[in-house]
Amino acid sequence: MDDRGLASLGGRVHSPALSTLKKIPDIRAVTFDAGGTLIAPRVSVGHVYAEVAARHGVNNLSPDRLNQRFGDVWKAKADFDYSQEAWFGLVRKTFAEKADHLPVPFFHDVYQQFAHPEVWTVFADVLPAFDWLASRDIRLAVISNWDERLHAILAGLKLRKYLEIVLVSREVGFNKPSSVIYEEALRKLGLPPESVLHVGDSRAEDLEGARGAGLHGLELVRSGRPTRDDQIGALSDLSGRLAP
Repeated sequence: MDDRGLASLGGRVHSPALSTLKKIPDIRAVTFDAGGTLIAPRVSVGHVYAEVAARHGVNNLSPDRLNQRFGDVWKAKADFDYSQEAWFGLVRKTFAEKADHLPVPFFHDVYQQFAHPEVWTVFADVLPAFDWLASRDIRLAVISNWDERLHAILAGLKLRKYLEIVLVSREVGFNKPSSVIYEEALRKLGLPPESVLHVGDSRAEDLEGARGAGLHGLELVRSGRPTRDDQIGALSDLSGRLAP
């Protein structure tokens, strides 16, 4: 598939400016972040929280307000280990004073709700990019701050078959940007760091984390326009960033 074919299958036509950027040579594998890079919730977190809460008798909650609270709590989280208990604590903080009105089964139900593949959607540029990379014998993997639910999600969304390995922080015991999770990926791939590119939507966790372990890194900026040479605006831009 050529670059025009990649764009026509759902990727964005990359800017001519990409042709002036330094290309990354000799890449043998590309690893991806998951949330915000490959997949996203089909509806907002707040809508899911409100829907599950209503099933447990707590009604008339504002999804927009829950979204705002979730965003604030997520940004303020510290030492988050992606365990079920950590998620329960985050949900409690999101619901604030209303958490006391939620029964214990609610927290288990909302946790399991996000384990269902149908709650998630795949970005339109993912499969074309996977096909383009695979056609060049570039191996694919995921390195994500997540928990064991990610395996079933990726399988249900028909993405797992493209991926040689899927590393989730909860199972490895280290979160990005720790070099440990990147080094584990290199060990499993059997490749030196300079032959691997990592792509993700967090500058600190993905770009800087990958570089700290010796990998190449690109930050995916899905909202707005890339302003730096280590950023791309869509996965279709990979075709303009990798040397033949």
